[in-house]
Amino acid sequence: MRQLILLRHAHAEPQAAGQTDVERVLSPRGEAEADDAAAWLQGHALPQRVVVSPARRAQQTLARVVAVTGPLDQCEDERIYEATPGTLIDVIESHRDVERLMLVGHNPGFESLAALLSTGQSGDHRGMPPGGVAILTFTETAVLEPGAAELTAFWAP
Repeated sequence: MRQLILLRHAHAEPQAAGQTDVERVLSPRGEAEADDAAAWLQGHALPQRVVVSPARRAQQTLARVVAVTGPLDQCEDERIYEATPGTLIDVIESHRDVERLMLVGHNPGFESLAALLSTGQSGDHRGMPPGGVAILTFTETAVLEPGAAELTAFWAP
């Protein structure tokens, strides 16, 4: 069985004047959410590899996870920022060599992907709040298509 862990970045500060969306940082609330998500992940499912968005808030969320879990194999992929479910599937497929992959990124792509893979309907949003974690499980040979996975765990701060 393979697992996909989706970790949405935790709450971020509003965009300041002259700041791009990619530069937004975690708020104090977001820092606490990321710490709580890390503790939950530590007890449930640590990934073999993490692929993270280039957005600072996603990078900071992952840094807080790693502070709890210890080092994780990680890489950045700019495709995760503002990604559609199709783009996220392409990212996942490029890491088929690992059994447990975690993506750290953004909505609406993450909640749409979780719904698409688990229910077959990308519009069937169940909601993925900032700092939320979804774990999807699918067979080793599964094609990542609508309904191919089971939502086996979900956590929200």
